Amino acid sequence: MPGESLFNALEPLLERVNKPIQYVGGELNSTVKDWHVGGHGPDGEELTTRWALMYPDAYEVGVPNQGVMILYEVLNERADALAERTYAVWPDMEAQLREAGLPQFTVDGHRSVRDFDLFGLSFSTELGYTNMLTALDLAGIPLHSVDRDVDDPIVIAGGHAAFNPEPIASFIDAAIVGDGEQAVLTVTDIVGEWKAQGRPGGRREVLLRLARTGGVYVPAFYDVSYLPDGRIQRVAPSADAPGVPWRVSKHTVMDLDAWPYPKQPLVPLAESVHERMSVEIFRGCTRGCRFCQAGMITRPVRERSITGIGEMVERGLAATGFEEVGLLSLSSADHTEIADLAKGLADRYEGTQTGLSLPSTRVDAFNIDLANELTRNGRRSGLTFAPEGGSERIRKVINKMVSEEDLIKTVAAAYGAGWRQVKLYFMCGLPTETDEDVLQIAELAKKVIETGRQVSGRRDIRCTVSIGGFVPKPHTPFQWASQLGVEETDARLLKLREAIRADKRYGSSIGFRYHDGQPGIVEGLLSRGDRRVGKVIEAVWRDGGRFDGWSEHFSYERWMRCADEAFADVPVDLAWYTTRERGESEVLPWDHLDSGLDKDWLWEDWQDSLDETEVDDCRWTPCFDCGVCPQMGTEIEIGPTGKTLLPLTVLGSGRQDLLEHQH
Repeated sequence: MPGESLFNALEPLLERVNKPIQYVGGELNSTVKDWHVGGHGPDGEELTTRWALMYPDAYEVGVPNQGVMILYEVLNERADALAERTYAVWPDMEAQLREAGLPQFTVDGHRSVRDFDLFGLSFSTELGYTNMLTALDLAGIPLHSVDRDVDDPIVIAGGHAAFNPEPIASFIDAAIVGDGEQAVLTVTDIVGEWKAQGRPGGRREVLLRLARTGGVYVPAFYDVSYLPDGRIQRVAPSADAPGVPWRVSKHTVMDLDAWPYPKQPLVPLAESVHERMSVEIFRGCTRGCRFCQAGMITRPVRERSITGIGEMVERGLAATGFEEVGLLSLSSADHTEIADLAKGLADRYEGTQTGLSLPSTRVDAFNIDLANELTRNGRRSGLTFAPEGGSERIRKVINKMVSEEDLIKTVAAAYGAGWRQVKLYFMCGLPTETDEDVLQIAELAKKVIETGRQVSGRRDIRCTVSIGGFVPKPHTPFQWASQLGVEETDARLLKLREAIRADKRYGSSIGFRYHDGQPGIVEGLLSRGDRRVGKVIEAVWRDGGRFDGWSEHFSYERWMRCADEAFADVPVDLAWYTTRERGESEVLPWDHLDSGLDKDWLWEDWQDSLDETEVDDCRWTPCFDCGVCPQMGTEIEIGPTGKTLLPLTVLGSGRQDLLEHQH
């Protein structure tokens, strides 16, 4: 029977796999609704719309994901819908499921993914594509959308990688670009109405209805033609798909206070990568870092109010029992009321062991008062800053307006206030970068250690340098840039490691962590690829590719071999997609997906980067015409609101203050 629990059949497999608890479900605040929660119509037609939501990675990575958690709750609040979660199963469980003839299942009701109406996957990284194919195959859903019938789930991709879904166009039925909260409700309405009508016109009809909204991209309704040299000639709506728009627009949720999700955050049963309750304090970023896809595609900035944040923290802590609250955004210290927010929360939870944390902090937005408020009730952990580029010159290229003096002043304040450990994050392979730009990272790290020793009077000062490889991303000024090759990346990082270790006065105090160039090149292929890259993904998966974001499972040799075979009959190769610089007139695979950013503005910003010209943040300066606000009908929403947080906690006088305030 559709919707039936498979747990009795799954249970004997659990003792044969690693970390069986990740497949059990039943977490605090999880939801299992009746399969027919929406009931039936007068003629017996089905009135429930069912979503299986997947973060295509291991449970420990996927379960804290805010995007999936929010959609899970938004959908389950509807009386006519249900949503359950599924995650990538490890190879040992995959083998057990195949041997037992059991499908990909949800962790909530242990139902077969194939029984659901919609299968939604959230991709924060392209390296999860092979895990999607495993899930489809295990679920019994045909890999290619063209082979699916009316009884197969509609496969929808979302998340940041969905801003260029072309490499997976043959595997998905649709993609949603941008914020998902309102978008999934619209999709639910359309699918629910189609089901209530008796599913007229079959699968094609419901996909046409979705595509005609202008906010759901259905690749099957778009034809791609190519030039003899391999470049794209045109992407156009198919002649037999009337009403399908030329461009598909991203979704933007305004007024975050109206969407205070998650209200009941999930508490994982097994250890996860983030053991905390998180609140998104604002969405979007206009700092204008040219490498940062997340900042570009989530414009404009929309702040949650200080009181809205306070209510979410209070409710979330009560619902979860966590002792740490993560204040999330792309640049959390940029919230216009961050000082009042941090102090208000620290006051409210004084004496409760409730700690506050920010993700990596901008050097020029950090101050010791803020840091002290964040650690007042919790433990004092390391601080993470992201200068991104080692030299002043390269920071101008990427529009990271942080000077060496800014960094030294900030770390001096941190070490002087009692911190012992600072982590610095940089990138290797940025446009116009030279060996000298990267070697400046070593000099900067040495100055950080020396400064820390001087201001603290101690020798146990530590600094960790973490290096990530730069991957050009769609919808950024660097979408035209060439990517640094594997050998060049590794050679540059080797020189940096030697430079750090060469000076005995500092070498032992500087930790060095880096990723080699191999995964970055594969990510580059997938992030800027077109539909022809789908053959590579499928070949890698059929050859055993799984969990490509995990170094112990990633095989560079497999990707290279499969790419060579897949591109044998077309005028493109791996280098064409990765280390080749694009021209201004080239049609890019994602041009028909509208992020709001004007392509001419992006090109001008690319030219500005080559001239080492910096651009200000439009939050504090006049608009510089990136295109988002007029094109999307949105605007920047920032404070200050002038409101303060009441000390609501029952520990102390908070309850009495609240009662007096209410009366």
